Amino acid sequence: MTTANQMTPGMTLHLDGKIFRVESSVKVTVAKGTPFIKAKLRNLLTEEIIERNFKLDQPVQEVSLLERALEFLYPEGKEYLFLDIGNLETVLIPSTVLGDKIHYLKEGTQVKAMFYGETIFSIELPQFLEIMVVKTETPGAAAPAKKAVLETGAKVEVPLFVESGDVIKVDTQIGEYVQRV
Repeated sequence: MTTANQMTPGMTLHLDGKIFRVESSVKVTVAKGTPFIKAKLRNLLTEEIIERNFKLDQPVQEVSLLERALEFLYPEGKEYLFLDIGNLETVLIPSTVLGDKIHYLKEGTQVKAMFYGETIFSIELPQFLEIMVVKTETPGAAAPAKKAVLETGAKVEVPLFVESGDVIKVDTQIGEYVQRV
């Protein structure tokens, strides 16, 4: 079993029935008293960051998340259906896990999913996706860019020369136009 003084950023821990990723851990030494570990932990389900103190020799339960490749099929109510490429089983993922990444999902998009048991904690999109523009807004006078609505529902700013029907490359990490394909 791992102890608190062995915690490093990036580790995944099971605490109080929840899964956390260690964002930072610092050993704090006080003049009068025993030293302790002060850690910032991110709840992998809610993305909430908490601070928690641990005794140096306090045991913590480290867990390993399993990474699996999934392919997006289609939305089903408030959940999204994916195909597990490894074992060809379907997986339903709630929209709360996907968050804003929903706006970049189209049929056939492959993602990496982090599992602990059968629970999915996060989805990682490819950094760049090629998505068709379905609608552009008329820019104002002297505007350097205009808003475009993509086939997935995402809205991004694009240069003035991009029109409806064009396929563009989008950086999914920051939600920005990269180039016309």
